[in-house]
Parts: sequence; C-alpha cells; structure tokens
Amino acid sequence: MASSSGSDPLLAGEDEGMAVAAVDHRGRPASPVEIAERLSFFGVSFNLITYLTGPLGEGVAEAASAVNIWNGVAQLLPLLGAAVADSWLGRYRTILLASVIYIVALAMLALSTLLSSRSDKCGDANTPCPSPSGLQMAAFYTSLYMVGLAQGGHKPCVQAFGADQFDQSDPCEAASRSSFFNWWYFSISAGTAIMLVFLSYVQDNIGWDLSFGILCAMMAFSLIVFLLGTRTYRYYYVFGSKQCRLVATACEAFTSWTSSWRKQKLTNPLLATSTLESRSHTDDEEHEVVITHAYLLEEAKVVLRLLPIWSTCLIYAVAFSQTSTFFTKQASTLDRRVGHRLQVPPAAMQSFICITVVVLLPLYDRALVPLARRYTGLSSGITMLQRIGIGMVLSLLSMVVAALVETRRLQVVMEAGLADLPDVPIPMSLWWMLPQYVLVGAAEVFTMVGLQEFFYDQVSDKLRSLGLALYLSIFGIGNFISSGLISGIDRATTTRGQSWISNNLNRGHLDYFYWVIAALSALGLLLYVFFAVTFKYKTKASVIVTIIY
Repeated sequence: MASSSGSDPLLAGEDEGMAVAAVDHRGRPASPVEIAERLSFFGVSFNLITYLTGPLGEGVAEAASAVNIWNGVAQLLPLLGAAVADSWLGRYRTILLASVIYIVALAMLALSTLLSSRSDKCGDANTPCPSPSGLQMAAFYTSLYMVGLAQGGHKPCVQAFGADQFDQSDPCEAASRSSFFNWWYFSISAGTAIMLVFLSYVQDNIGWDLSFGILCAMMAFSLIVFLLGTRTYRYYYVFGSKQCRLVATACEAFTSWTSSWRKQKLTNPLLATSTLESRSHTDDEEHEVVITHAYLLEEAKVVLRLLPIWSTCLIYAVAFSQTSTFFTKQASTLDRRVGHRLQVPPAAMQSFICITVVVLLPLYDRALVPLARRYTGLSSGITMLQRIGIGMVLSLLSMVVAALVETRRLQVVMEAGLADLPDVPIPMSLWWMLPQYVLVGAAEVFTMVGLQEFFYDQVSDKLRSLGLALYLSIFGIGNFISSGLISGIDRATTTRGQSWISNNLNRGHLDYFYWVIAALSALGLLLYVFFAVTFKYKTKASVIVTIIY
C-alpha cells in the first residue's frame, strides 16, 4: 500500500478511488473508537413540547406539529451531511465542523431562552405566559434549526466513523462489527437515561437556559476529547479516480453531459476539419463519460433496492415520534408524586425507554444471539430484517397499549369530574404509562439498531455515511407524516365539534389518534413482511488491497 507520507488520510477529497484498507495516521492498525454525542440532541428534543406550550404559549396540536417538523428537518439533513462527508470533506472533518456548529447553536439557544426568561411562574390557568416577541421567536427557532443542521453533519459520520474502526480484512474484527452497533446504542441509551432525568428536573424547576448551557459545555468537552484521540483513529485509504463517490460522480456526469451537448450544438459539420487526433481525444472523453455513467447507475441501483424497506418503516417512525410529544403531555396530567415531596417531571418518563434499551441490549447480544445462532447458523443469530420486523411488532403493541391507557385515563377524568380542570392532577398513577414506554424501548432494541446495521451494511463501503443518512431520513419523513396527521386530524375533528387533540386533553381523544397509528402500523407491518421476504442481501466481498507505485 502506498505510503501515508504523501497524502493526508483526514482529507477524503485528496485521495481518489476505492477504499481498500483501514489504518491509523501512521498506517498501523488502530483500536475501535466509540463516540457518544447524542445527549445534546436528545437534551433539546425530549422536552421541547413543554417549552413550546409553556413559555412560548403554543397550543398542544400546534406545538406537537412544530416539534415533528423540526425533528423531520433535523433527521433529513444527514443526507446533506453524508453527501458532504462522502464526496468532499471526509467523515473526520465533517464531524469537526458539525461539532463547532453544535456548540454555537447550543450557546445561542441558551442565550435566546435566557433573554426571554421571566422571573414569574407562568403557564398555568392563573398566570398565563405573555406572548413572546417576534424577535424572541426568531432567535429561538434560528438556534433550534442550527442544532438540526449540526446533527445533520454529525450523526451519519460519527457512527460510520466508529464502525470504520473495525477492519473488514480482519475476520475477528469483521465478526465483532454487529456487536458494535448493539454496544454503540447501549452507550447512548445509558448516558441518555441519566441525562433525561437530570435535565428534565433542571428545565422544570430551575431554568431552560441553564439546561441548554449544560449541553453546550458538554458538547465542547466532547469535541476536545475527540480531538485528543485523533492519532489513534483508523482512516480508510482510497486510490484511483473520483468515481468512488456517488454525489461527486453525479455532478461529474451532469457536467460531462452538458459539455458534450454544447459541443454538438456549436460544431458546424460543414466547416469542421476532423483529424485523427481530435477524434481520438473525443473518443476518450466519451469513453470516460460512459464509465462514469455506468458507475453512477450501479450505485443508484444499490440505493434504490433499499427503498421498499425504507418506505415500509416510515410508520414505525411515526409511532416513535409520539414519545416526545403526546406521551409527555399525557404524563403531565397524571398523579406524578413519588412519596410526599418528590414529583416526577413528565419528560423524565422517556428515561424508561433508555433504561429498557440498557437492560435488553446485553441480553440480546449475550443471550438471544448465541441461542438463535445454534438454530440458524448465522453469526448474528437472526437476520437484520427479522430483527427489524420484531421491533415493528413491538411498536404496534406500544400504540395499542397507549390507546388503552388513554381510554382508562379519560374514564378516570369523567369519574372524578375533572373534564374542565386540565391543571388539576388526575387521580391516576403515572406508572400506568410505564408499559408503553417499555414497549417503545424494546422496539428500539430490535428495529432502531437493526435499521442502523442494515443501512450501513447493505450499501457499498464508499457510501456508508449515505447509508446511515438514509436510515435517519426514515425518521425525518416519519416526523413530517406525523405532523401532517396531527394537523389534518385536528382540523377535521375540530370542524365536527371537538378536536381529538384539544389543548385540554381531558376533552380530547388521544386514544382515537393512537388507534389510527396502530392501524397504520399493522398495514405497514404487512407490507414490510412482503418486501423483507423477497429482499436479497448484498453479496459479501473481501477487502482488496491495491498497490500503486
């Protein structure tokens, strides 16, 4: 392999061709590196609906739709981040740039909430919050969408960069990569479970500005740690032509086509004096264009074959998006007391999703996989698509349970005569909602991790960041679908007298909304099973080392 002295492996755009081997900055094998940055994004998103319906004074349906739209944009932006990483900057430098944007965005978010903070308590029936100014709204949403932009560059690259630390030419490391995705998600969930409880307490009892400031400091510290590990990371050398990058190839193909079209248009065949040399030059150009187009077509086919699985998983994302919106508002109406003094913040219930993941992932990796391996002979125990399907079944069950719990909650409301008293806690324990959170967490263990591995594994080595961005785009489009459902159902039911998604949940019917999602989940599951059964996995190829002199 060519020496590293002549090129910088941190610059993906400098070296050209096919990825061939994994090395550290001196060409030596490096230890796998695991990076967990998700806390900052979750710290903003998990309780956002409370801030929108509280200090910003938005209605429940409007706030839920706004949260879903923001999440949708944030989860689609990784497609842009992956294109930038795979085609120009490389994963390492994209992570650095995204981290800096993250720090600036979180600092702006903390400042915007500090400037709009009020000394008085507001948000209840007795002391409603005054409407924020247009400047305050603009500052908040600008910083909020900057957080989405930062995670768009960070998310697809960090996980692909972590998985890159396993050398596919080493059989032991290649076999360990499936476990990497399990333990990666385990680490994220363990940290998130702790931070959600802490941040929800800070946000509900101290101040939103402090919570965002904590996230900013944490992100800055993680960037320092990431930079300190630079000399231990594994990078991929690539050689040859720029045809290894799909986006760059598409740009080159378009440029070549337009150039050829212009030449044909401007050339006068009566005046042209063709020579053997010019014909040879033209033939070479045309041959290069054909090769470029052929490569682009093959890479496009790789991506297109994943679309049936991608599309049938969208409803899973719709169901998952309810955990940070209606689940939280639902929990806020219940009796949240633990003992005489402690009261559980509504958003803290999401920590049980993470706790479930932390408990089940080791069981899955150390117990279920070895047991299944005995019967299937697969190193992963079950296939990636089987794993995703199991999670989709659990997600369907979580929506059914959520609908049943909401039906019970409304019955208690009527029995207690609290239909018109939305700020009075309902005499129903918060722990009634625990099963639906646990089922969502169990679904994550199977579907979420399975999707990550599937979209990383089933694209070519050169498009791994794009593959993970496609996985994230499921949740982006899913959030947009959820926002559309919320807005549509809210308008349709309001015209008939009473919205299902009323600002007063005691007068609404979230149970009907959950049943709609459960029905859509069942339909999506049937379509998924059909496409999963007929899907053919990518043929595994060994890593080829090309020697260039």
